[in-house]
Amino acid sequence: MEKQFAKNPTAYHNYSIEDTIEAGIVLSGTEIKSIRNGKVNLKDSYVNIKNGEVFIYGMHISPYTFGNIYNKDPLRTRKLLLHKREIDKLYGIIQQKKVSLVPISLYVKGNKIKVQIGIGKGKKLYDKREDLAKKDADMKIKRALKQYNSFS
Repeated sequence: MEKQFAKNPTAYHNYSIEDTIEAGIVLSGTEIKSIRNGKVNLKDSYVNIKNGEVFIYGMHISPYTFGNIYNKDPLRTRKLLLHKREIDKLYGIIQQKKVSLVPISLYVKGNKIKVQIGIGKGKKLYDKREDLAKKDADMKIKRALKQYNSFS
């Protein structure tokens, strides 16, 4: 059973996600308690590879209310846990295709907290507009079908 704690609302809007990968994350005890209370935000976060290690930047975890001196900086850089071959594969993809690593969601799997990372290419403004227009058209069609079915 997987419980999702946070989702990045802008990931699919700003990037066309080609592939996803699951990674563990290094956290302190008070950060885990805060995440389990839902006090986490992935909105402006991103993932980068530095010196053969993968880090997540800009992920905000609010301080745990009962954590006092054990609380960490809410915006600190956190290390992601991946196998060496997975890191090498990601690094190669980033260098060849000029793509970005974007955190998509934060969830629990078993008793471990995991991050889903998307490998995505940045969208241009006209792509974003096209997606919004398509979504709007789909909503209008659904609304019309619902109204049509209510008359039948």
